[in-house]
Amino acid sequence: MKCRKLLAVFVLAALALCSVAEAAPVVINVGYENAVTEPAHLAVEQWKKLVEEKSGGSIELKLFPNSTLGKKNDLIDQMLIGENIITVADGAFLAEYGVKDFGFFYAPYAFETWDQLWKVLASGWYKDLCDKLAAAGGIRVLTSNWIYGARDILSIKPVHTPADLKKGLKLRVSSNELSIKSFESLGSTPVGMDMGEVYQAMSGGTIDAVENPISSLYNRSFQEVAKYLVKNEHILATSMWICGESFFTTLTPEQQKILMECADEAGLYNNKLYDEKTAEAEAGMLKAGVTIHELTPEEKAEWVGAAQPFFKDASKLLGWTEGLYDTVHEIATK
Repeated sequence: MKCRKLLAVFVLAALALCSVAEAAPVVINVGYENAVTEPAHLAVEQWKKLVEEKSGGSIELKLFPNSTLGKKNDLIDQMLIGENIITVADGAFLAEYGVKDFGFFYAPYAFETWDQLWKVLASGWYKDLCDKLAAAGGIRVLTSNWIYGARDILSIKPVHTPADLKKGLKLRVSSNELSIKSFESLGSTPVGMDMGEVYQAMSGGTIDAVENPISSLYNRSFQEVAKYLVKNEHILATSMWICGESFFTTLTPEQQKILMECADEAGLYNNKLYDEKTAEAEAGMLKAGVTIHELTPEEKAEWVGAAQPFFKDASKLLGWTEGLYDTVHEIATK
């Protein structure tokens, strides 16, 4: 009898331990460069809240803003070996991981309106592109609808049309082949440079201009050293949140769905905050004495037209699929 009681106690204890193990949440570390004051961080907090509520606590997101988890390249290296990490990237970055066509999303005037971009991101073509990245590069795109911003040019002398770039304008761009080649095509003299070096470089005359969304330019106080902004919106940029495919497949289908649907929902919250912060930044630039130029329809047509030769050469230059521009724009303009 005593043995039976001991056996029963042992079985119950074992079952309890199994129950605790089953109830342990999946913890995912989310690392990104954004400061805690930026819309992206506030939206990631919303993502965390939504995921943990809708998963019933089976998924927990641990947030690491300000690059406290590590640099993007290091985080991607870790996720590719199966670590439980999420980070943020863009099309130019993802193009380096086996699917060159992702670079299209970072090319000048790939899209003329946000509605065109949303159509493409919601298409079967884009879903297939993400699946190719998972298969070829080991990276799973969780969401792509987070607005990073419309990229404009802030300069020390007026810029209204592409012709102004051809006057020897030294323009800071992201340090990747796509950015450098595309802005060469537009006529500027692109200079790949870390954003942390731009203020000193522009105040010292090493460069004449920088391109980024207004809120990013303003938050870095570039309006103190450059007084001309052209709202040419040459790139409509979104952030793409990613994790390793090998980790993603360890989640249940229900957990995968929750993680991705909540990411899209948080993206809408991010976009609302983006609109508010952009309006604040524009007002701040005007107060700082910046002249802001809004393109006329004719000037916008000049910018879009100036970008077309780049798309014709992109297959040779960057390894894009032949006819990519036509394929994407057929979807975008339906």
